Amino acid sequence: MSTPHTASGLHGNEIRKLQDQARSVRTLIIDTISRAGCGHTGGSLSAVEILVALYFRAMRIDPRKPDRPDRDRLILSKGHASAGYYCTLARRGYFPEAKLAEFDAMDSMLQGHPCMRTTPGVDMTTGSLGQGLSVGIGMALGRDRRRMDFRVYVLMGDGELQEGQVWEAAMYAGAHKLTGLVGIVDYNKVQLAATVAETLDLEPLADKWEAFGWSVLECDGHDMAQVVAALERAKGISGPVVVLAHTVKGKGVSFMEGRHQWHGRAPDEQEKRRALAEIDGRPDQARTHEP
Repeated sequence: MSTPHTASGLHGNEIRKLQDQARSVRTLIIDTISRAGCGHTGGSLSAVEILVALYFRAMRIDPRKPDRPDRDRLILSKGHASAGYYCTLARRGYFPEAKLAEFDAMDSMLQGHPCMRTTPGVDMTTGSLGQGLSVGIGMALGRDRRRMDFRVYVLMGDGELQEGQVWEAAMYAGAHKLTGLVGIVDYNKVQLAATVAETLDLEPLADKWEAFGWSVLECDGHDMAQVVAALERAKGISGPVVVLAHTVKGKGVSFMEGRHQWHGRAPDEQEKRRALAEIDGRPDQARTHEP
């Protein structure tokens, strides 16, 4: 059975600070994608608490030295959710937030999918789904050969788990008991054109990972205390660990939540104003702008 986690060991004030960061990141995502007129809104919003917990709490990093050899690594295997990734990196100080205005523009350092050659803080170029976990294993093997101790985190989408390469990689990591490798599934249960269950059901998902030799932790992916607790617990487990973070596609914006139509759509100006009002906790203004 997978293990749920509900306590993080953080004081309430620390959790509130992380929640405030998450709210700021959501605001930036809506603004960034709306300005660009393109981007993956739903999956960026669903991963916010995961990304904030990683970059503001769990990971050993230094934005002033993004290439330091002993840093923890993150692979955004669901590379289409780059807007959420970039907004988190900007908030963490890897580059100025003003750079977000260049998202997905020609010759911008913030391309539609992450590029390790152009963007500070990006550890792996991603985009083709299903490949991130294999790369994470390569990083972990290289780390062990060099006798280093950094952790490798791989953030995957749930629809992505329908790719066979994911399970080849999972089998390898489990068989070799790779420690310091943490997979995270943004389990929002909605993919490009339908729900995950309608397309190719993943359940029983926890049992599948356990059968491949992974320790499984589950949490509410929007409860910051639970996310932090799961990531902290993962650090003390021998062998590969996967965190199944149960999330909501388009989280924080009522007319986007749980809808596959917002997988890769940008909000127009009216939708942007309504979304920002909801994220900022101004429901009356949000209703004023309701289409």
